[in-house]
Parts: sequence; C-alpha cells; structure tokens
Amino acid sequence: MASIQTKTEIELYVINKVREMRMKLKISQAQLALKLDMSVGFIGHIESPKHRAKYNLNHLNLLAKIFNCPFSYFFPESPLP
Repeated sequence: MASIQTKTEIELYVINKVREMRMKLKISQAQLALKLDMSVGFIGHIESPKHRAKYNLNHLNLLAKIFNCPFSYFFPESPLP
C-alpha cells in the first residue's frame, strides 16, 4: 500500500526546524509538549510522518518564546518550490 503524504513541504520544513532547535537545546519531545501545555505524545505525533498533527501559528509563537528565538526562525528565507 502506498503511503499518503499528509504534510506539505513547508509544514515539514517548519517541523524540522523545531526538531533541530529542540535537539540543540536537549529538550525531549515530552518536555516540549509539557511546555506547550499539550499531551506528552503531541510532539511525537507532529514529528512522525504517519500522523497528520502539525504546528499552528500559535504553537510557533509560543515555541519562539520557549526557544528564545525570532518567530521567523521557523520559516525559510525564500518560498519553497
């Protein structure tokens, strides 16, 4: 059975930028979910290609505060093809 892509290229870009920052700061998925006041498995679902879960703008705003980085950090400098 063929796998269905449930996340767009830009969504995957954002997810990977958050994962990169999370790992750089040595924050577990569960710790980050708690900081976002979400269920412990929330970040795992976002980072998994098998789940449709993804970040919204409110999540990204809170993540920028948690990571002490600009909101724009999570986005590419130019539009993706």
